[in-house]
Amino acid sequence: MQPSPSSPGTLSRRTMLAGAAALAGTTATAAATAVPAQAATPAPGPASPAGTASATGPGSAARRRARTVVFRDVRPFGVAKATDLVVVDGLISDGPAPRGAEIVDGDGRIALPSLVDAHIHPDKTTWGGSWVSRRPASGIADYVAQDVELFRSQRRPVGERAYGLMSHAVSRGTRAMRAHADVAPAYGLAGVEGVAEARERLRHALDVQIVAFPQHGVIRTPGTAELLDEAAREGLVDMIGGIDPIGFDEALDEQLDIVFGIADRHGVGVDIHLHDRGEKGMRAMRGIVDRTRALSLAGKVTVSHVFCLPGLTDRELGAIAADLGDQDIALTTVAPSDSLVLPIARLREHGVRVGLGSDGVRDSWSPFGNADMMHRAHILGWVRDVRLDEELTDCHDVAAHGGSDVMGLARADFAAGAPADFVLVRGECLPQVVVDMPRRDLVVHGGLVVARDGEFLD
Repeated sequence: MQPSPSSPGTLSRRTMLAGAAALAGTTATAAATAVPAQAATPAPGPASPAGTASATGPGSAARRRARTVVFRDVRPFGVAKATDLVVVDGLISDGPAPRGAEIVDGDGRIALPSLVDAHIHPDKTTWGGSWVSRRPASGIADYVAQDVELFRSQRRPVGERAYGLMSHAVSRGTRAMRAHADVAPAYGLAGVEGVAEARERLRHALDVQIVAFPQHGVIRTPGTAELLDEAAREGLVDMIGGIDPIGFDEALDEQLDIVFGIADRHGVGVDIHLHDRGEKGMRAMRGIVDRTRALSLAGKVTVSHVFCLPGLTDRELGAIAADLGDQDIALTTVAPSDSLVLPIARLREHGVRVGLGSDGVRDSWSPFGNADMMHRAHILGWVRDVRLDEELTDCHDVAAHGGSDVMGLARADFAAGAPADFVLVRGECLPQVVVDMPRRDLVVHGGLVVARDGEFLD
């Protein structure tokens, strides 16, 4: 999706992200159940984030019924010769299908792993509702104020709006998502409670982790820290968030001490929005690495956006990537532009898990977004100006396996024992699918067909 230019003096989400450091501080433009998410057993390797349960948890049991399904005449990853996928109790099997198994005809379609949205804000969305006309914003504080206005004006509760967006994501082939929900005195815990409600309704079709996200700041908005602690203490969330400890909250040590203290106290993970660039961003990164090490939270910490990394020299990037790999700190990107997308390949050289997300969808910040992770993989290729088949395939890999690694889920890679989470599409090959984004004809989650012909099966 080609970004459209903003009019002079008007701040958009894209320009806000691009100039986040300038928007913070003192400048004129400052700035699915109610228990931990149920997920498939993590693959060997990176530690799973807090809140990830084993395959024997109630969420997995609900969707992995004792049955065998054969998906006949499909082409995994677009291979030339069609084959059968045998699914037993929600997992890919390498054995022959028993007699009497249920048969689903793939008719030669390509089978691809379902995708993972590693960063999305379903509580803010107006998806499925009336059109909202947005006003100019001169800084993050304006966006926050408009968030509150929009929240109060909505007739549909958070749970209903979030469910509409999240079920739509399923219909487009999303198997899992990490959902950030605003926590602030203006909302109380309505955001996390609404997303938890939607998660419960979708537990057969979607694995969800919830982050309590302090969009209004942890320090600059009194009462927020107490709400974050309550959300973790009551088991409503899997992770505690943070936002620009220097650029927005102007309290690096105080914010990080609170966020990491809550995570450590209640056994949840951390996922911090970091838009600050330059030395502000790097100071925050060093603070995050230090606290992860001091509290032995390796494998339980994620930093989202991380705009301070793309501008580093190769030597500087290598040094911080080594620290991130050593503490198994994951990163997420929403690929907002060529200058702000994370250097994924370089980070992976150091074992850093990197996922892709769709960010906000039709909220007060922007009218854009669609929660379609195939489209986001397409955008990743677009902003990186890729051309080669292997580069396009890698964009899909980041959206599928990068996100599952960040969330601590087993990879849906069609290997024996892998979760049977995949989509069937018409196409020639995987690179062409990333470019053309065909309709997801069939979406399968844990061996169950959860969407057909682009429509979610409630």
